Amino acid sequence: MAHFKDDLDPAFRGAGASPGLEIWCVENLRLVLVPKSSHGKFFSGSAYLVLHTFFLRSGSAWHEIHYWIGRDAKKVDSILASDKALELDLALGSQAVQYREVQDLETSTYQVSLFTCKGDRVAHIKEVPFTRSSLNHNDVFILDTAFKIFLFSGCNSSSQERAKALEVVQYIKETKHSGKCDIATIEDGKFVADPDAGEFWSLFGGYAPIPKDLPCNSLQLPECPATKLFWITTQGKMCENAPGMLVKEMLSSDKCYMLDCEAEIFVWMGRSTSMTERKASISATEDFVRAQGKSTEIKLTFLTEGSETASFKSYFGDWPEKAEPKLYEEGRGKVAAIFKQQGYDVKELPDDNEEANLFMDICGERKVWRVDSGNLNVVPVVEPMKFYSGDCYIVQYTYLSGGREENLFYAWLGQKSLMDDRVQAISCMNDLVNSVKGDPAMAQIVEGREPLQFFFILKILVIFKGGKSTGYKTFIAENDNADETYHDSKTALFRVEGTSSYNMQAIQVDEVASSLNSSYCFILKTETSTYTWIGNLSSVRDHDLLDRMLDLINPTWQAVLVREGSEPDSFWTTLGGKAEYTREKKIKEFIEDPNLYVLASLEGDLKVKEIFNYSQDDLTTEDVLILDCHSDIYVWVGRHSSVNSKHQALTLGLKFLEKKKSLRQHQLEPPLYVVTEGSEPPFFTCFFQWDPSKANMLGNSFERKLALLKGKTEKLGIRTSWKAYSMETVSKDLKSQTNGVNDSKRSLSPMSTDFSSSLRSSDFRRFSSPPPVKKNLSAGSPNLDNNNGFVSKVSNLTRSAESLQLNEAECDVHLVAHPYDRLVVQSNNPVADIDITRREAYLSNEEFQERFGMSKQNFYQLPKWRQNKLKMSLHLF
Repeated sequence: MAHFKDDLDPAFRGAGASPGLEIWCVENLRLVLVPKSSHGKFFSGSAYLVLHTFFLRSGSAWHEIHYWIGRDAKKVDSILASDKALELDLALGSQAVQYREVQDLETSTYQVSLFTCKGDRVAHIKEVPFTRSSLNHNDVFILDTAFKIFLFSGCNSSSQERAKALEVVQYIKETKHSGKCDIATIEDGKFVADPDAGEFWSLFGGYAPIPKDLPCNSLQLPECPATKLFWITTQGKMCENAPGMLVKEMLSSDKCYMLDCEAEIFVWMGRSTSMTERKASISATEDFVRAQGKSTEIKLTFLTEGSETASFKSYFGDWPEKAEPKLYEEGRGKVAAIFKQQGYDVKELPDDNEEANLFMDICGERKVWRVDSGNLNVVPVVEPMKFYSGDCYIVQYTYLSGGREENLFYAWLGQKSLMDDRVQAISCMNDLVNSVKGDPAMAQIVEGREPLQFFFILKILVIFKGGKSTGYKTFIAENDNADETYHDSKTALFRVEGTSSYNMQAIQVDEVASSLNSSYCFILKTETSTYTWIGNLSSVRDHDLLDRMLDLINPTWQAVLVREGSEPDSFWTTLGGKAEYTREKKIKEFIEDPNLYVLASLEGDLKVKEIFNYSQDDLTTEDVLILDCHSDIYVWVGRHSSVNSKHQALTLGLKFLEKKKSLRQHQLEPPLYVVTEGSEPPFFTCFFQWDPSKANMLGNSFERKLALLKGKTEKLGIRTSWKAYSMETVSKDLKSQTNGVNDSKRSLSPMSTDFSSSLRSSDFRRFSSPPPVKKNLSAGSPNLDNNNGFVSKVSNLTRSAESLQLNEAECDVHLVAHPYDRLVVQSNNPVADIDITRREAYLSNEEFQERFGMSKQNFYQLPKWRQNKLKMSLHLF
């Protein structure tokens, strides 16, 4: 409740403190409180003020003010009643909705009202005549009665539209019925002795079918009433705004406006306007009604900024939801102001709590592979991890979240890696994702744009120049390029980064003075000596990380400590002489607020539509959405969407980035994640007010919202894996196939379709080997400067691999058999040149039966995660 002001009528002191009706009568130019025993007894020669207060489920109060003008009331009394309505609104914190009521033309809060509700993202509501002819098969309708709200869904309406309409139903229930009324849903064309449907049609005088097809010349939407917006000056003059679509930005908090909708009129009063301005706006509106010769039955509604009704909002395009400022943000702003007054730049204050912002467990298990021409070579998980800029790697991270085991996959693409290696890395990651239980998130990240959590997962990472993959070395040799691959005998310069001992990186950079930066520490290693260089703007924490990293890279190096500005000549000689380098303080880049987009078209030129003031409810199960956090991009795939593989979703994300680049909104390569509905990782859900119970419900958007509204969520149950659901339309024969990572002698793994429905067909071709992949052997650096070719190759690989279905049990007959003892992971005499992800394939049929207790054919019909469990128990995985 707002603080009561001394200049307001004392009759309003304590008004609205309890639910119910409070009524005042205008007598002798003052207000007199009407006792409850006389409620409902009005005199036609008087004017009254009625306050209706009730409390929503959220605990907040809702107020409606009606001032009633009797047929024989004096003009001075009616003017006083309208003025006192404004004062009462101010006493209630300017949060009430005001209605003018004229005797014999009163509005009824609970009269039967029919509304049409359009839009799957923003609900556009319009009251239509309460007749059967208003109904149609394309829209969603809300019928509000005294004791029940009916939602009628046309057979051609979408589940998203129905779900959005349920939000309007919830609003009506709380604001008009104090949260106490029944809700019924009526589906067009499905009567079947449903008592709710019978009651619904009885309100229209009985059931009768809605015409299916109208003549072509009749297929026109009813014209929306012409709306005009006027600014009302302090002198009461009406100034019409330029015609066009109305948006909220047209309304200024220090002005009053009139919205003429022909059948009704709204007066909107900005929060910063004075009482005098508000009174003038009401008088000007009443004069306007009389001057225009409008009917005395026209409905007048008076609104204060912040208390707009759904009906008023519906006339404005994409009216944003009300967003209350968060207390911690206000407090942070005050603290920042204090620091600035004392001469500190708040942007430079260190963030020592980055670990808390990871939103995930960082103590899980890691597995790392290096991609080499379609093969996966296991990289031992030791500290420090060592990556090469010319190679691509896959990281699997297993952690606990919400009491269950989750997996997260990264494809790390070195800056100097070849395009073909990048495409193979994405393909191999997709295979690994499909081989584990559940719906793990996966991400593509490019060297230099890694998310913080990636570094915390790997703990300590050293990135060397050059590469070890066959493709990289072939490229270097065929183009006569110098091989920069790191070797202990070569001179090397490393930049040390990180925020803690659990998150350190040493990145090899060019051995020239211009690579230095005053904000960092560096390690310069030559054949005969080692230097540690400390920048003047580096912190004590950076110095500690420098010492730790030096010991981890090579504990035998005896370093000479060099501080910026006091370097010996030998230091500069090693770097080829002095040169200019960055000496300014490293400032954290500004990160904009995230944006959420829905993919309006998945084919051809990607089309997206932004969702403003988004929430978890906007993640509708039929959609594919992109959460653009600028430093990270997330592609979210609904279970009922047309996208049925993470690989296809990743391609959509790449196209989104390509589109952003063309608009110069993204110049770098941010991490690109793919997450599926029901298996969202915590670092994704942190951008929403997340309710896990909603995320795990079965059903489409409409069915879930209806269950939540009625409190019957147990009927929908908890859903299982997205992968299992998305593959329901695939034949059993396809389900029995596995997605192994193959060498060049065998086929590429099967992947889901890209922008096509070929996965839904049971007619699949089988091949024993993939089409040849042309290597990129053009002169110059293998560095990928843009994503256009990468997007194309990933898309083409997705399409071509669609039809490459391989029966692994049949293919194994062509493999050379090896004894079990030579195939296990820790074998003393391991077999070389085999596919280490399918060690079991090299067992003879007899030994396979003995070890696994089943034939190879039966084994490969098991789910992939079950296969892996069995292989782990036999030390073959």
